Amino acid sequence: MTSFVRSFMTGGSLTQRVLRSSAFTSGGFVMAQVIRLASNLILTRLLFPEAFGLMAMVSVFMMGLVMFSDVGVGPAIMQSKRGDEDDFLDTAWTIQIIRGFALFIVACILTWPMSLYFGEPDLIYLLPATALTLIIYGFYPTRLETQNRHMRAGRITLIDLATQLISLFVAVVLAWIYQSVWALVLGGIVSALGQLVLLNVYLPGKTNRLRWEKEAASELIHFGKWIFLSTVCGFAIGQADKVIIGGYLSTYSFGIYNIGYFLAAFPLMLGGMVTRRVLIPIYRESPPSASPENFRHLRKMRFAATAALMLFGMALAFVGVWLVGVLYDPRYQAAGGVVVLMAVMQMPAIIVLTYDQAALASGASRRYFVLAAARALLIVGGMIAGLMLWGLPGAIIGQGAALVLAYPVVVWLARREGAWDPLHDASYAALAVVVGGVAIWVNWPSIAALTAMISV
Repeated sequence: MTSFVRSFMTGGSLTQRVLRSSAFTSGGFVMAQVIRLASNLILTRLLFPEAFGLMAMVSVFMMGLVMFSDVGVGPAIMQSKRGDEDDFLDTAWTIQIIRGFALFIVACILTWPMSLYFGEPDLIYLLPATALTLIIYGFYPTRLETQNRHMRAGRITLIDLATQLISLFVAVVLAWIYQSVWALVLGGIVSALGQLVLLNVYLPGKTNRLRWEKEAASELIHFGKWIFLSTVCGFAIGQADKVIIGGYLSTYSFGIYNIGYFLAAFPLMLGGMVTRRVLIPIYRESPPSASPENFRHLRKMRFAATAALMLFGMALAFVGVWLVGVLYDPRYQAAGGVVVLMAVMQMPAIIVLTYDQAALASGASRRYFVLAAARALLIVGGMIAGLMLWGLPGAIIGQGAALVLAYPVVVWLARREGAWDPLHDASYAALAVVVGGVAIWVNWPSIAALTAMISV
């Protein structure tokens, strides 16, 4: 047993590094979500539902700024042949800093129009304050991406957990004292500063310096132009519900919706984090198109990962209503139907989660953009159509239908990279249809009751 543990912790083979990084990332994610859940449960008792609605509006605005300006520095470092060179890393860091200050200025300019759109005057003060984190993020060292490039997730996981604990402590203390949404805002700022300090102190490697190497900048910009367009589409994929649904719901109901989303998103968030940190190095070092052995090895990992995530999602689909009843007070009970329906509608995304990183690993960021654009158009269209036909439940179902309609584009990308696995997809799709259908049938009254939220 001792030799196994030593081999697991220090082994340098691809399989050992994948297992180690996946274990640290998954374990860290679970612990982080436990901390987030504890924070959520405490804060829902100290604050009011409107506070979570306001923070959801702030979050979607901030996420939009970040995604609409993403130049792909992280993926570029992970996949580039120059990803370990100082000149390349320092140039990437310089780009990050410039972007952070530019985003802060844009955030301040857009504050007033956003407050008018959401009908919340408080956003005039909340948005610029929260935007300070964008400057802080710009100074995060590229050692973070270097660790991900080589699948060294241990220290990153510990730093992430420490940051979560700092944020929880600050937010709870301020919420207890002031009972204001500012507790959440200030908690986020302190968390970003704490993570910056921890990354600089505890991650090994050279300290970044301001530098602009023309060749490195050219490579980063060339790779990043398609990442930029992809993340614009990614905003629609991941945040359009906040913009579109947030425009229809009251702040109170929007806060309840976001509680349900918070719980239902756990499996997809976990899968996304693991694939971003692990799959690019795997595809780079062991591309599935290179040999049948590589493809078989990837198939085993894909089947195991999808099984774990689907099991998690299915559990939420069946116990979502009960879980909300146990964890939250009666003001938040409508969130149970959101958990159930969203858990089912996210299953198509879980099934194909491991494909898109193959394009980034090979440097084919243009194909990655094509997939993101197709998903964005379908999700926005599906959400709007669903909202018009059946209110909030229709909007959630529209997202799931869009993911299914985008599957041919997924196949196109995966086949180009030699990664498509029809056996895997068909097996889990059949399981999702059966189990998802039963979960909706069992929880139908809670799902049907969501239609009332659209008219409040």
